[in-house]
Amino acid sequence: MAAIAFALFSALLLAACASRPGPETLDARAAANIAGAKIVTLYLATSRQRISPGANRYNDVPSETLNFAEYRVSIPPTHKPGLIEYPTDRPDPRTAFTVVGEEVLDRATFLKRITARTKGKHGELSIFVHGFNTNLPEAVFRQAQLTADADDPEDNDVSVLFAWPSAGSISGYLADKATATASRDQLTDLLTMAVQARPTGEITVIGHSMGGWLTSEALRQLKLTGQQAVLDRLKVVLAAPDIDGIVFLAQMQKIGRMKKPMTILVSKDDIALSVSSFISLDQMRIGQLDISDPRVQAGAKEANIQFIDISGVETDDTFKHNGFAALAAIYPEMKKQGDKGGDVLRLSQAGVFVFDAVGRTLTAPFALGSRLAAGR
Repeated sequence: MAAIAFALFSALLLAACASRPGPETLDARAAANIAGAKIVTLYLATSRQRISPGANRYNDVPSETLNFAEYRVSIPPTHKPGLIEYPTDRPDPRTAFTVVGEEVLDRATFLKRITARTKGKHGELSIFVHGFNTNLPEAVFRQAQLTADADDPEDNDVSVLFAWPSAGSISGYLADKATATASRDQLTDLLTMAVQARPTGEITVIGHSMGGWLTSEALRQLKLTGQQAVLDRLKVVLAAPDIDGIVFLAQMQKIGRMKKPMTILVSKDDIALSVSSFISLDQMRIGQLDISDPRVQAGAKEANIQFIDISGVETDDTFKHNGFAALAAIYPEMKKQGDKGGDVLRLSQAGVFVFDAVGRTLTAPFALGSRLAAGR
């Protein structure tokens, strides 16, 4: 096991050596009239320290208070759903994600803008919390990808990125865990602001990888500080959560049953979580749970949790850790099917399910097995 984990860790190190977007890729470029390009607006709330007042440049040191910004990102007409066409230091909007507008915001302006955009019958507010080894440009472009792929032209959705000060280094696992821990108060603050901005309706919170752990910690803090009204407004999705099984049980004992079922996206073949488990002395990660285990099935109903095995999601991610991103493009379709009822299971139902890549639906494990065996 140790030899296998070492080999996987070495592969991760090699992957980390690949070219990554630098801070200059978040500098706004002149908007170009590119046919077929899509412009998405996202809002940043970050616990990173701002390097200088009035500039959207940040370091990886935790800030005592939140800093805010707005970004407008051009999505190229050649974009493939689920992927990020990263820019270079000289981005080409015809082929790469390109920042075409950015603005420093103060707290009052941030709250005013997300409040204004969520007014009316349509328009949902979603918050994304990124994971380990993620620099700020990567987090911004991931949020832009999720927003663009899940966009419904009829809605006026608001997309918020919560960026904590990850060092953006594969060797910085423990350092990232420390800065994520230091960001619990700020994420709790943001969740409270979100409820203030949208007094009614659902607020979706997506925590990926180590961001899933941070999200669970913020929920726990809301509970301990008596903010049940905020918890009741949240629809929480933990994607490939890098959370120790024992720790998660302790968190859920404090949080209690969520009013809206918590969704947890799992995959037994998640290589990144295998490495995390090895680093943590082979402690099981929640993102790798086996949903065929009767204990998981019973626990899901009891705790009002929806476990979804997304192993069948097609992705070019070698480490099978970002399958959630590919779901963004088909989520609106799945939601519409779920709203119709019938043979399609609703997305708000607690229990254990498998993502059926063929039918683009959620189905019970035994039902999917029968379909595959019949060659359907």
